[in-house]
Amino acid sequence: MSWFVLVLSGVLESVWATALGRSEGFSRLWPSVVFLVALVLSMAGLAFALRELPTGTAYAVWVGIGATLTVLAAMVTGEEPVSALRLLLVAGIVGCVIGLKVLH
Repeated sequence: MSWFVLVLSGVLESVWATALGRSEGFSRLWPSVVFLVALVLSMAGLAFALRELPTGTAYAVWVGIGATLTVLAAMVTGEEPVSALRLLLVAGIVGCVIGLKVLH
């Protein structure tokens, strides 16, 4: 259950990071609200997962999932360029997250 919650929290990290960028310094209401809700839920999920998982592993997985999804969302929306090298580097993050799960 902790791993499931951790992955979901990583997804929410991507949501709050994306919303933070779209809030334009908290000057736009709805992205700011999405940021705040996703941030609270993401942190609560990470805290829950830390009850059973080692802090270093859980944090690395949480950040890895959030960073990967945030970069991919930015690529899909055209906010960041797409290249084979960038995709390879993102795949490296995914591989490391999977490796941490397998080693646990």
